[in-house]
Amino acid sequence: MKDSGSPGRIPAAAGSSGLTAQAVDAIEDLSGVHPGYRRAHAKGICCRAVFRPNGLAAPFTTAAHLQEQEVEAVVRFSGSSTDPALADLLSPAKGMAVQFSLPDGSITNLVGVTLPVFFARTPESFVDIVRSVHRARAGNLGPLELIKEISAHFTESKSSFLALKKLQPPASYAESHYYCIHTYFFVDTGGNKRPVKFEWTPVTGVRALSLEDASQQPDHYLEDELVLRLQDESPVFQLAVIFGEEDDPTDDPTHAWPDERRRIEIGSLHLTEIIDEPEGLLMDPAEVPEGIALSEDPILHFRHSAYGESFRRRREEH
Repeated sequence: MKDSGSPGRIPAAAGSSGLTAQAVDAIEDLSGVHPGYRRAHAKGICCRAVFRPNGLAAPFTTAAHLQEQEVEAVVRFSGSSTDPALADLLSPAKGMAVQFSLPDGSITNLVGVTLPVFFARTPESFVDIVRSVHRARAGNLGPLELIKEISAHFTESKSSFLALKKLQPPASYAESHYYCIHTYFFVDTGGNKRPVKFEWTPVTGVRALSLEDASQQPDHYLEDELVLRLQDESPVFQLAVIFGEEDDPTDDPTHAWPDERRRIEIGSLHLTEIIDEPEGLLMDPAEVPEGIALSEDPILHFRHSAYGESFRRRREEH
């Protein structure tokens, strides 16, 4: 994926907002520019999959992939780091992005991470927090000191960083719980809208490693484990939808909804084989089909432009 070009920054595209360019620049400052790689979640592995909806979402949404017809999908598992060479153990949060191929030839995406909330409420605070992380790291703060320092200045980050501190090293990408942290709206045949969030849970359960066991794993143990696992079995994830209620925030990804909210499983995702990453794969969480609408969450909307800017830069580096 790398090339021999200069690692210097590529100017922002015409029409790209200044804030979008600043956000991608701030991410690049964390570990430098790695030509040809994503700016975040740089290191990853892709699988082919089949999603089988069970029809339980049909009364609430007209989305084609949530009715009763199975659809093909591409799944990308990843570490959260901006450095594609970083060992799996050193990148605590993991990602699972799913691109569904819809019957009409279009696509839609769900992007999940192993944290239940995001660390920034607005694009502006995202840029400020990432820059603060860079400055704190330049001061040689350790991981715990870094979390304490950032949380003290950005109270919206506390829940996310607290969850990060509690994360244990996963035993497998296929045995982790992934939260799609943004709120969407289901839209039914009558035009009624209901706020929802999504989660992926492995049918085999969640399994973590002790720090001692994790420290003995090779740098790329999660990718190696997934390759071996798929030689013997087809890992399965259940997709759950959580329904928000009247007072639940729909515009703040740093705020979790109460645990007692209504939750139903609406389908299963079956991983079938490891594949090379498809050319031009872009997992934009704002790419939604008819029957699903975006909430007013500013981070969700901002990710559309930020993903586009990151994609443009890595394409132009080849």
